[in-house]
Amino acid sequence: MGFYVLGLGAVGTLIAYHLRATLPPSQSVTLIHKSYKNAWAAHRRCRGVLSVETSGVIQKCGGFQVEVLEKHDRPGTGVVFNPSLSREQTSNYIPTPDAIHTDPIEAVFVTARMIKTTELLSQLLPRLNANSTVVLFQNGMGIFEELVQQVFRNPETRPNFILASNTNGAWLKGTGHVVYANHGSLEFGIVSDPRRRDFEASLTDETKPKYERHLSLDDITRPGDPSYDQYRGLRDTVAALNSLDALGAKWSPIADVQNAMRRRLVVDAVIEPLTALMGCRNGALFRDRGSVNILQHVCKEASEVFRAQLEKDTESWLDALDPDVDPRQVPVERMPSELEAEHLSEEVRRAARRRGNISTMLFDITHGRPTEIQYLNGYLVGLGKQLGIPTPVNMTLCNLVHMRRAVPEERRL
Repeated sequence: MGFYVLGLGAVGTLIAYHLRATLPPSQSVTLIHKSYKNAWAAHRRCRGVLSVETSGVIQKCGGFQVEVLEKHDRPGTGVVFNPSLSREQTSNYIPTPDAIHTDPIEAVFVTARMIKTTELLSQLLPRLNANSTVVLFQNGMGIFEELVQQVFRNPETRPNFILASNTNGAWLKGTGHVVYANHGSLEFGIVSDPRRRDFEASLTDETKPKYERHLSLDDITRPGDPSYDQYRGLRDTVAALNSLDALGAKWSPIADVQNAMRRRLVVDAVIEPLTALMGCRNGALFRDRGSVNILQHVCKEASEVFRAQLEKDTESWLDALDPDVDPRQVPVERMPSELEAEHLSEEVRRAARRRGNISTMLFDITHGRPTEIQYLNGYLVGLGKQLGIPTPVNMTLCNLVHMRRAVPEERRL
């Protein structure tokens, strides 16, 4: 089994390090670089070794494979990085046949920026098939739907998808060197199978009391299953994620993961644009009535959107029941309390108490990079339009961030 990591920022470096430190040598971990220039620069700085720094203590791990995307005409082809080449030699380098990889990718952990994810996975598309597994680690929402609409349109050939909600805090001190600042959790779940396999069957096993029901790898597949080859990679990927105890990894039902992602979305939809607009650290927020008002309105709009979304999903589920089932006799879950506006507001405040943190959007603005506002407040605005829920404050924040980015740093008074 081989695992690829696409996106080598703080989270990608942290994930890659712990995968390599935890998994046996028989399971490869490959770092993907978009260009040979990037791969060479990374090798020069860290020599194939990733470092994680926690409270001043640095731990290192090597043994990674490295592939580059740009050096071949055939889409999706990975070229094995040759560290013996100088930076000048890489510009004219023609890879030998044994350095060219076109074999299918069994599992790819995507930690790249959301605005780059669709483009990067489109490049890898020839090596991804129904037996592959794609793990999405982004904290915003809407990227999975975007990939299904633009890249993986055919459900029969679509890879298996895992969504992950990561609250571990980390920042990149240098290439290949990440500082693990805040210990959190890594909750993940498997997206429902378009081929209708139930990955959570053990949770509804009526032969066991509820306290004995747990998610099981055998619900994904097991030896002897006629579809074992198709789902083996998914099973192995879930097992690998579950082994990341140092990151607080937990396999949960996909509905629970989606709710965790909704909560994290609201945290980012408040803190990211406000810090970017005000040019301040997270801890400077909510000391004044203005930012508190915005906090309350964003949380209220988000809660109303989530309520309408869950009600619509419940209606669709009830409509799909067998005709002989009386929908009035089917227990229906209520809106989770953690998605109510007051709970969301408190979660945002807790996150902002990490006073020294600098938000990603503030970093993007100050460095002239595109922001990911469309996957935060923009997602809430778009979903609100679909469901008939007005989101004026979220729309205003989107517009203000776009305006702020249109004014370069050097032109500010």
